[in-house]
Amino acid sequence: MALPLPAAAAALAALPVLLFGLICMMAHVTARKIPAFHRYEEEKFFLNAEGRKESVPSIDDPATKELSVVVPSYNEEDRLPLMMDEALDYLEKRQKQDPSFTYEVIVVNDGSKDQTTKVAMKYCEKYGSDKVRVLSLVKNRGKGGAVRMGVFISRGKKILMADADGATKFADIEKVEEGLENLQPWPNQMAISCGSRAHLEKDSIAKRSYFRTLLMYGFHFLVWFLCVKEIRDTQCGFKLLTRKAASETFSALHIERWAFDVELLYIAQHLRIPIAEVAVNWTEIEGSKLVPFWSWLQMGRDLLFIRLRYMTGAWQIETRKCN
Repeated sequence: MALPLPAAAAALAALPVLLFGLICMMAHVTARKIPAFHRYEEEKFFLNAEGRKESVPSIDDPATKELSVVVPSYNEEDRLPLMMDEALDYLEKRQKQDPSFTYEVIVVNDGSKDQTTKVAMKYCEKYGSDKVRVLSLVKNRGKGGAVRMGVFISRGKKILMADADGATKFADIEKVEEGLENLQPWPNQMAISCGSRAHLEKDSIAKRSYFRTLLMYGFHFLVWFLCVKEIRDTQCGFKLLTRKAASETFSALHIERWAFDVELLYIAQHLRIPIAEVAVNWTEIEGSKLVPFWSWLQMGRDLLFIRLRYMTGAWQIETRKCN
């Protein structure tokens, strides 16, 4: 027997509400309540230039360097040398001009199956393990997980996330540093400066297919609608954080894969950490690990779950020590 028209319309109208409720329930039930962090025994050490094990420091310790550069690397034996050559050439020149400037580059090998560790260790041998450190993870954690592991063993007053592909010119660190300084006074010594490719969007659209352009706009809309309204480009892997900001945000982070940048900035906004967005030079480098459709689909799901899990209380922003 068919339902009367008003009853059928009411049932149809209730479907979106029911679907939304089911999605909320799924997001809540499947959420890990506490940010997942586990360090295997092998990850408590790094190999120095002589091949000996040295215990990793902690971000909870006082800073002993001006700058830490964290480079997450997964199967990057081909692209890593270009980035490392450019970064270390810049950092060495800067140190010669200003001997008080000290730095470290931390390459986090995220469970690579190629020779990423071997390539990175050559720089450790050349520059010394006080300047270049290689942390090899037992298994792949995802970009966000790899960055977090590097951040937690950093010694810098400021911590820079930099992609292994070298897509952003390393000298542009001066631009993001200026963005960070312009945010002073930093509340509780916390501030973040994000490199941005938003100014290059028109040129990139001309080179992309309509499908990829549609995916890009869809992702940007979801980021704006669900999580972060103040930053146009959340995904540029060139971000500079004060030590305190890095400790507070990464210790509360749940997402370990591609959408981790969005949650990081969502947490920062919740903690009222001032954020600058600064235009940087950027070149698309071949060899991206992103599979356009499926990676964007996963990120879209993660964006929705970030919002719903915080909204339903499944996730709480609680910072903690990361020993």
